[in-house]
Amino acid sequence: MTRPTLTQATGPAHTRILGLGGVRGERVVTNDDLVGPIESSDEWIRQRTGIVTRRRAAEGTDVLDLAEAAARAALDDAGLTGADVDAVILSTVTYFHQTPAGAAIIADRIGATPAAAFDISAACAGYCYGIAQADALVRAGTARHVLVIGAEKMSEFVDPTDRSISFLLGDGAGAVVIGPSDTPGIGPTVWGSDGAQAQAIRQTHSWLATRDEGAGWPTLRQEGQSVFKWAVWQMAPVAQKALDAAGVSASDIEAFIPHQANMRIIDQMIKQLKLPESVVVGRDIADTGNTSAASIPLAAERLRREGQIQPGALALQIGFGAGLVYAAQVVVLP
Repeated sequence: MTRPTLTQATGPAHTRILGLGGVRGERVVTNDDLVGPIESSDEWIRQRTGIVTRRRAAEGTDVLDLAEAAARAALDDAGLTGADVDAVILSTVTYFHQTPAGAAIIADRIGATPAAAFDISAACAGYCYGIAQADALVRAGTARHVLVIGAEKMSEFVDPTDRSISFLLGDGAGAVVIGPSDTPGIGPTVWGSDGAQAQAIRQTHSWLATRDEGAGWPTLRQEGQSVFKWAVWQMAPVAQKALDAAGVSASDIEAFIPHQANMRIIDQMIKQLKLPESVVVGRDIADTGNTSAASIPLAAERLRREGQIQPGALALQIGFGAGLVYAAQVVVLP
């Protein structure tokens, strides 16, 4: 029996980010608003994290509202509509429905139906994971335009008495449209995980415990010192591998946009990578807080909006967080 040879999908050789958008929670929350339950101070939070304020969404705003607003902004920036989107990837850990996927709902809201749609859960690395998948989908010919959204309402996961992470967290969403390019616009992704350290950043207990044992609403917690050391000493080499994989050096990039976890982590990574002073660094955490999967696109959106980077800028981005998971790539910004 002779079987036919299958035809495989083929796509363009290169991809790039065509449009970028972001939204932040409506409320500005100061350090003084939070210090009472953790018996701390504005000075202590600033010194340890670099955060002055964080943005949190109003009670009536959910994570899909944030995601939709960011998606529409990215499409407008790209000069496209929902009908041009072939796939929607939503990265989030704060959409509390197991099914259906939030991405399918966003696809419907923006008029992208019947686009493929799925959610991913890679915490603070989720946006970079989404970029890797979108790049592969377009180059494989499976999709022409892919919408990648990182969206979080982290305030839903906060224990106001927890000194390990509660005062770090903010709400927001960032999105990009990935599409074909005549020249390379997204470098190879360097990614991975270390599940042996899964307890370093964790949900306090499962939803089953909430249901069966009356454990109450789960929140986030972290082992601060362990996470700090891991991020500082192990993520800079990952970022360097992404530079090497893209065939560029630290002196070639114009912007460094790391996950907005902690200003001290960002400063230490800059030193280890030996980034020249000419490189613009994303520091959106100071005013927005840690927004997990949304933090990198929000930091990029801010740099561009404030005129700190120009269209076409070469940027190194790296996400890292719960899992422990990580991902980095060099991209050309729109």
